[in-house]
Amino acid sequence: MRTLGRGAALVALVASALLAVGPAQAAPQFDQQVLFKAAQDPGYSCFRIPAIVKSTHGTLLAFAEGRIDNCGDTGDIDLVLKRSADGGRTWSPLQVVNRGGGDTHGNPVPIVDSRTGRIVLITTYNKGRDDDKACDVPCPRTPHSQYSDDDGRTWSASVDIGAQAKLPGWDAWYASGPVHGIQLAHGRHAGRLVFGFNAETSDGTNSIENHAGLVYSDDGGRSWHVGAVSSYPHPVGGTYTQKPSEVTVVELADGTIYAGGREQGGTDIGNRDHALSRDGGETFTRPFTTIPDLVTPMVQGAIVRVGDRLLFSSPSDTDRRRWMMIRSSYDNGRTWDNAEQGTRITTDWSGYSDLVVIDRSDIGLLYEGGAVDARDEIRFARFNEEYLGRHNSAGPSTPDVSGHADARVLGGASVAAGRFGGGLTLDGVDDYVRVPYDPAQPPGDGDLTWTGWFRYGATKGNQVLFWLGGMGTTAPQLWLRGEPANHRLIAMMTTSAGSASVSSTEAYDDQAWHHVVLERTGGKLLLWVDGTQVASGAAAAGSVSQTVSFQLQLGQRLDNAYRWNGSFDEVRFYRRALTATELDAIRLRNAPVPAGQVLRLPFDRVRG
Repeated sequence: MRTLGRGAALVALVASALLAVGPAQAAPQFDQQVLFKAAQDPGYSCFRIPAIVKSTHGTLLAFAEGRIDNCGDTGDIDLVLKRSADGGRTWSPLQVVNRGGGDTHGNPVPIVDSRTGRIVLITTYNKGRDDDKACDVPCPRTPHSQYSDDDGRTWSASVDIGAQAKLPGWDAWYASGPVHGIQLAHGRHAGRLVFGFNAETSDGTNSIENHAGLVYSDDGGRSWHVGAVSSYPHPVGGTYTQKPSEVTVVELADGTIYAGGREQGGTDIGNRDHALSRDGGETFTRPFTTIPDLVTPMVQGAIVRVGDRLLFSSPSDTDRRRWMMIRSSYDNGRTWDNAEQGTRITTDWSGYSDLVVIDRSDIGLLYEGGAVDARDEIRFARFNEEYLGRHNSAGPSTPDVSGHADARVLGGASVAAGRFGGGLTLDGVDDYVRVPYDPAQPPGDGDLTWTGWFRYGATKGNQVLFWLGGMGTTAPQLWLRGEPANHRLIAMMTTSAGSASVSSTEAYDDQAWHHVVLERTGGKLLLWVDGTQVASGAAAAGSVSQTVSFQLQLGQRLDNAYRWNGSFDEVRFYRRALTATELDAIRLRNAPVPAGQVLRLPFDRVRG
């Protein structure tokens, strides 16, 4: 019988162990460089509106608008390009693909035809102006098409495709993309080129209807057809439910086209919307609907498919364009990572973006960013899936006994003695609670009640009890915070009708437990502490939960400021006004009052 030597036995043992655990996982990788910037590319004041594709030869083509006069949308704008033959590590000098000549040539949508290698570039033209004002309505914006058959080195003259890719009534606005288009790979429409658009119809003076949809070509871009369209009237000076724009498209594994849009100020909850087409982009199986809990400001975003996951690039602040992030969906866009699960690419300002799959392991992100303004420069980031992680945890949870949405406990907040059983202690540094979206939660324009126990006083800074909705001076929102230095609790409500606030005359920051109630009832905003009404005022009319991405947090403002240093217990939220008897029962006996309740967090335990 032959025996292995000591060294051979060790090699065999290691090999066996490697087989048992499978192949080694790649290390997370990330690198980034500035690709377009006025200081390094003379002749331009600003670069905006990135788009990127990979050619059939593996070359990356990064497009942008080269804005000559200023950073505005309506001046003298060229379409410019840089190419990379090594996966985005190095790039060619800037080349002008389409010169504005005093006019606005923008909204780039590059599409690669894998059958021929041709790269088609869709753009939108309008007459330039030097006052940086928006295009007057009617606004004659026209889609154009050009192509390259030599891997992007040279380009054909552009041709007007307005008669094919635009309907005559769309006279107030038209915009291709901006973002890469796609070629379908599955089903009977395989080979079809598709891009997204949005348009508007006017009454001769004002825009009165928005349209968002798809344009397709079955002959490699020689001719185009308007396909699926969703239309939404929006009365002049009035409100509207949705206004999808800046449409990005991706093909799902079964051939369905997922069209994702920027939601521009409709009353439906959320700043993103989406539609589905199952017939190659000719009609929508499902029209555009908003995604309430995909937190992003009003801004363009991009989507690509990588295996069984979709990646979405966009800033992740609720109101301002900052914190570029990649978030994933593993169920074809039905749900998305929240901000804790996504991967933040930058901590500074960011805006428009596009994504490209470089190879089996690497993904590229071309995005606007800057230390001072999102329009400072256009950066190219390269990373692998390991850098993004996969099925990242949303954080430990604490039960919502109302049965709607268990809350996430972030930063390490822990259970300690509460007013009734356990309570949650937050450190004022990085602890907070995020309540995931549930359709039952948004209070809209109706009566509501927020109630809970709090204890704090170790520090004198402003500290948030809860925050619902958006931020800023106009975004719908409702919040309550303690201001020990100002000797008050203050509640603020903002709707489309304006803002209203009420405040107490003390902050209750004595390290003792206090019960607080904030109610909107009968047009009034009422604040109660320990069973006594301490403030009253007129409430703002209208919805506190429309338009913006849905966010409900305890213990911090939405921008991570004003963090709570103290404890919470028995937090409840109702979509109705509670009676004095019911409030007493909750305060004195912690009694169950289930009618109208959409959140109850006892904070008796944290799991995970």
